[in-house]
Formats: sequence, C-alpha cells, structure tokens
Amino acid sequence: MNPRDANLLAARNSGEQVPFNKKVHQQRSFSDWMVDIAIWVVLILVVLAVLYPLWFVIIASVSDPKLVASGQLSLLPKGLTLKGYETIFHDARIWHGYANTILYSVGGTLLNMVVTIPVAFALSRREFKARRVIMFLFTFTMFFGGGLIPSYLLYKQLGILNTAWVFILPGAVSVYNVIITRSFFDTSIPEELHDAAQIDGMSYIGYFIRIVVPLSSAIIAVIALYYFVGHWNDYFTGLIYITDMKKWPLQNVLQQILLANQTQSNIASVGAQQAQEAAEQIKYGIIIVSTLPLLVLYPFLQKYFNKGVMIGAIKG
Repeated sequence: MNPRDANLLAARNSGEQVPFNKKVHQQRSFSDWMVDIAIWVVLILVVLAVLYPLWFVIIASVSDPKLVASGQLSLLPKGLTLKGYETIFHDARIWHGYANTILYSVGGTLLNMVVTIPVAFALSRREFKARRVIMFLFTFTMFFGGGLIPSYLLYKQLGILNTAWVFILPGAVSVYNVIITRSFFDTSIPEELHDAAQIDGMSYIGYFIRIVVPLSSAIIAVIALYYFVGHWNDYFTGLIYITDMKKWPLQNVLQQILLANQTQSNIASVGAQQAQEAAEQIKYGIIIVSTLPLLVLYPFLQKYFNKGVMIGAIKG
C-alpha cells in the first residue's frame, strides 16, 4: 500500500469523512527529494550521452573542417559550410545507390512480411501437430549456419549473384522475428475469436486475413521496421556478392566515396592537410545521409513499436 492510500485509510478509520476524490497532501522527507534528484541527474546524463554524439555529427557535417579537426567545435556549428554535402550529392552514384537501397529495402520487407506473418500464425495454432518439430528446425538455424563460402557457392548455383534477389531471397524470413510474432499471436489474439469464426463457417485463411491481420497492426509495424532497418543497413551483401557497381546499395556507395576521399588525402603532395579535413567532413555527411531516412521514419512507427514489443514479449 502506498503512503497516499495509507493516509486515506487512517482518516476513514478515525471517523473523519474523507471523499474518495479528495487528494491528501503527502509530506516528503529530505531523503525522498535527494533520491528523486539523483534519479533525474542520472537520466539527464544518460540522455546527453546518447544524444550528444548524434548532435556532434550533425554540426560537424556543416562546420569548417579546420575547426572540427582542431577540437574547437562543441555545442554549436562554426564556420558553416556545405562542401561536404555538395561533394556527396554531386556524385551520381549516390542517387543510384539510393534507388537500389529503396528497391532492396521495400521489396525485401514486403517479401519478409508475406512469409513471416503466415508462418508465425501457423506455428501459433495448437492444433497444428508439427509446429514443435518445425520450430525446432527453425531455431536450429539460429545457432548453426553454412558459412560464407558455401553460401557464395549456393547463390552462384541459384544464379542470384549480381542481382537484386541476393538482397531479398536469402533473408526472406528471420527466425527471431517469427518467434516474436508467434508470441504475439499466442498472447494477444483470443481463441474465442477463432471459435466464433468457425461457428460462422469461416476458414483458416479467412480467419487469418479478416480477423487476425487487422488486429495485429502493432506487431506488423514492429516486424516491418526490424526488416526495413536490416535491409537499409545491409552493406556486407553488396560487398561480397555484388561486383557490378551500378547495383550497389547506398551503404556500399558511401563506403567507396569515403575510401576514395581518404586515399586522395593520403597521396596528395600539396594540401594534404586540407584534403584530410575535407575527407573527415565528408565522413560526417555520409553518416547523416545514410541514417536520415530511418530517423524520419521512426517517429511515425514509435507508438506501434512500443506496443508491439511489449505485447509480443509478455506471456500471460
């Protein structure tokens, strides 16, 4: 019982008439205030520790690289310049990389959702006798994999090297996301809905499409965000399985631009310091360019993200 309820109970036991909606003033001790202050200080420090690196990258990308290199940059940008962004966006490869990444991310996420949601729903049905065996086989793949060379040989035999399919097909389903979605269906979709659907003569497919999917918007948004972020940040696939530069995703294009500028700064005989500083500014700009779409997308999915993660993670 908290102190407020205890005070109300004591007042009623003493015969005093205390309305239910009356707020009883609660005296707080000095130690309570000190604990609250300490908690707030820790929270503020944690927030600053998380946000300041991002803020520094933003202001460094638009500040004079000389001031950034000399450590004169702290809270506000100095010597505003957009030369780093001009160098990045004047490169035609950036736009090809953006187009490829959007294609791979959107197409891959759609395939992921088409596979993951029905699989998780099937594994959540208790009347599906083989679900434990299938779930064991799925889980087995989380701990053991074929390795890089067998995967490369397999993709070569399938004919998906240097194609968009190498970004989409191999990761069509994530076992971790299947487990989260299955837990959501187990805990958040009442079995009585299925009983009512059966009484109305509805099939499993009809029940899934017309009842389960509309009630699962939270977990669908969460899983879609997981998949989209994974596809957007994927650079290893392009690095290993793509040799055609026109099919590189944005991450690989940005990596090549950064390496090219760093190489030029290292071999320049005149103005090497200025070249190195420009390369550093380009590096900060590349970080912003690669993460900005996700930063813009996340606020629209935040409410679904919080709800879906909590519901899918709690059983009972």
